[in-house]
Amino acid sequence: MLDSLTFLLEKIFLLAHFNLFKYISTGEGKACPGCRDGSSYRRGDLLEVPRTLFTHFGIYLGDNRVAHLMPDIMPVLTSDKCQVQKVVTNKRLLLGVLSKVASIRVDTVEDFAFGSAVIVNQMDRLCAQPPLPGEDVARRAEKLVGSTPYSLLWNNCEHFVTYCRYGAPVSRQTDKFCEAVKTMIRDQRSVLLSACVGLLSILYLGLAPATTLPTILVPFTLWMAG
Repeated sequence: MLDSLTFLLEKIFLLAHFNLFKYISTGEGKACPGCRDGSSYRRGDLLEVPRTLFTHFGIYLGDNRVAHLMPDIMPVLTSDKCQVQKVVTNKRLLLGVLSKVASIRVDTVEDFAFGSAVIVNQMDRLCAQPPLPGEDVARRAEKLVGSTPYSLLWNNCEHFVTYCRYGAPVSRQTDKFCEAVKTMIRDQRSVLLSACVGLLSILYLGLAPATTLPTILVPFTLWMAG
């Protein structure tokens, strides 16, 4: 089962041009694909790198080091620091998401970027709150390094960096996702679609509580929510 989930996740990651939550650039942030050695960054800078389905965030600490929050099951399985400090694989990340465990870790800029261009302080234009002084930002990040609970929507890497740099944990990616869910719920076609899927499952699997109840409850819930 785990291998199947990992395989599915890796295939999703291959959809390189499908980024659900990528920001529209405002011109404030600066992409720096050739500056992964940290020479152009200042302590306390907010760094972001585009991934396939999301944007990943970190805080630059100086000396080519970035603090960032990553879902990771390895700290639960072993106390071997050498194993934990290795670059997080897709399987480790997936298990961390499923078990809701993560760590705020420090990696090199190269490992943090993972082959992507790094954008610096783009969120300063998007946030209502002005950024804190760079030294304060970096110290906040350093104090939080270690294990932390993880939630894809309520405690992710973006919440970590916005708390450090602006003083309040927020996630525009979460907001966009919730708005997309609200739009889907408001669209009454989703009620019809869920009802059709439910009826097909009854025809295929037979009439049983496991198929009948969802067929009734899911469309009814969507209809009431809309």
